[in-house]
Amino acid sequence: MAYVIKAIPVDKNFRIFAVECKDIVETARKLQGLSPIASAALGRALAGIALLSADLKTGKMLLQISGGGPLGEILAEGNYKGELRGTVRNPNVYLEIKDKKLPVGEAVGKNGFISVVKDLGLKEVYQSSTKLISGEIAEDLAYYLTVSEQIPSAVSLGVLVGTDGKILAAGGFLIQKLPEAKDEEIAELEEKLRNFPPITTLLSQGKTPEEILAMLFPNIKILEKRKLKYKCTCSQKRVENMLIALGEKELEEFIEKKEPIEVTCNFCRRKYIVPLERVKELLKELKK
Repeated sequence: MAYVIKAIPVDKNFRIFAVECKDIVETARKLQGLSPIASAALGRALAGIALLSADLKTGKMLLQISGGGPLGEILAEGNYKGELRGTVRNPNVYLEIKDKKLPVGEAVGKNGFISVVKDLGLKEVYQSSTKLISGEIAEDLAYYLTVSEQIPSAVSLGVLVGTDGKILAAGGFLIQKLPEAKDEEIAELEEKLRNFPPITTLLSQGKTPEEILAMLFPNIKILEKRKLKYKCTCSQKRVENMLIALGEKELEEFIEKKEPIEVTCNFCRRKYIVPLERVKELLKELKK
């Protein structure tokens, strides 16, 4: 079962989160036919958005990564219900393994930005971004939180892909410093993190998110445990709204072709058909 936990160390001034999401990433891999490197990159983004959205009481968040690498843009979305979805622009990229690892940073690239969009159901959405520093996603997310959100953070994300392409482990953790944190607390944590095993090693050994956090902070209080699932929010209505957003000229061009419009969702690969007569109705609605 995929889930994310939110906790605090009883005797330390930090906020801590951890996630296990192997099933989520495997679902995305199957739906989208992801290559191993695409699975690793999107899986890290999904783990990242699971951690970021663990604090939501309403609304949703979107993590957008555009680094100029061969994978293209990566999107991961999570809401307050624990529903996640994600997609990568080029899912069939293959790169050679280097030092027994998939070169995620190379596939993502670092000539671009990492952005976070928060939609809490208010009139305006909140959006901010920072430059990518490595393309490894965890480092970039930690940099974003520290610079853009002004919250010094440590992030670890990882995905272990089997030789057959299946996801063997996926998850991560997020640690955020509270204003009351003392220098000695920070120094102690930094020392632990320097010698801490890779997150995929711990997950593949069967360690739970709770156990992983307890390795860093022996005495923790769990504030919330939220189940996660992969769920797409696409619908016929959303597809039609997207067509309306294209404008009159685009709809008129579709009508001139005298063919129904077929749209495939990037997140779940579900296909939608909008008949020609319905396209004409949408155009009439738009002109009104």
